[in-house]
Amino acid sequence: MSRTVDLVVIGGSAGAIEVLHRVLGELPGNFSPATAIVIHVPADGPHLLTEIFTTQGVTVKLAEDKEPIVGGTIYFATPDYHLLVEKGRTFALSLDERVHFSRPAIDVLFESAAEAYGDRVLGVILSGANQDGAAGLRAIAAAGGITAVQALETAEMIAMPAAALEAAPQSIEVDADSLTDLLRTHGELPEKADGR
Repeated sequence: MSRTVDLVVIGGSAGAIEVLHRVLGELPGNFSPATAIVIHVPADGPHLLTEIFTTQGVTVKLAEDKEPIVGGTIYFATPDYHLLVEKGRTFALSLDERVHFSRPAIDVLFESAAEAYGDRVLGVILSGANQDGAAGLRAIAAAGGITAVQALETAEMIAMPAAALEAAPQSIEVDADSLTDLLRTHGELPEKADGR
């Protein structure tokens, strides 16, 4: 039987938004993990991610410093701040140096999630144009978490998923449909029988 995770972390860059929009729109109402997402966007650009991804019945918001992580909520990294997961299951925002020319960086989120959640985290790397996320996905795999990478033939930009696959070769390769299935498998609360 597949295990349920407590946190899903997703990272991507160019070409990731379309996949993410489709996948998040198909998450069931009983999807129990929190989901934290880093998408590389210009720091001075419009902060529209939460508006783009608002879905029926699910809270979608920018993560705030020291905010408790709540299951069933979708959090986006605030532009120009690294997003970290702390062991007390809260978020932290950081202005530390850019990683792979990016802030927020996927590696920063993934490595801190692996440390805080261990084998209760599922990490996903989508389409993107650099190697951000590869080291973080390796950290999640090393902590016993579940790792997935967008299949190269379905990615608009293959540099990011290719680097992630090389770093964590045991990762499950997914397209939008199979990613939705994977998240459902590891994120839905099981139906309880009457009287339990």
